Amino acid sequence: MSKGRAEAAAGAAGILLRYLQEQNRPYSAQDVFGNLQREHGLGKAAVVKALEQLAQQGKIKEKTYGKQKIYFADQVRRILRRLSPIDPNFGDVVSELKELSSALTTPEMQKEIEELKKECAAYTERLKNIKAATNHVTPEEKEQVYRERQKYHKEWRKRKRMATELSDAILEGYPKSKKQFFEEVGIETDEDYNVKLPDP
Repeated sequence: MSKGRAEAAAGAAGILLRYLQEQNRPYSAQDVFGNLQREHGLGKAAVVKALEQLAQQGKIKEKTYGKQKIYFADQVRRILRRLSPIDPNFGDVVSELKELSSALTTPEMQKEIEELKKECAAYTERLKNIKAATNHVTPEEKEQVYRERQKYHKEWRKRKRMATELSDAILEGYPKSKKQFFEEVGIETDEDYNVKLPDP
């Protein structure tokens, strides 16, 4: 698009926006073209393009009736522009309106309350079953498990230390690397499997 055409399109959008706001009624593109063509010399293609652009930008509203589109000024924007300088509490009202618009409606809230009640009932039933269970671990059983864990942990450390000392002794006279020795003999280490000795 040439510079002249771009300026013409931008100028047409401004003219059409002012016209729709002043007239404050719906028009088809053909009506707008007919009403403004003589005074401003706008082409029909420029009018259609400018109206669609204004609608996409949200500056005017667009409704489709069958094959015809109707364009009109955005009344909400117009009212907000007028109220802003008049009412000092306008900002507070807009903030409250946004807050209320994003809040749940009464039916939505009732539905959410019902869902939360069902969820709460399910958790209450689960807790009741846990408390009523007779298969709890006794303190003695728990202590036995800890003792066995310590025993096996101690044995693991002992055997790991013995294996390390033995392999180190062999490697002193071995001509190849430790890795090659382990591969030839078939030794697998904890590190090969990313296994770490747990804390005691």
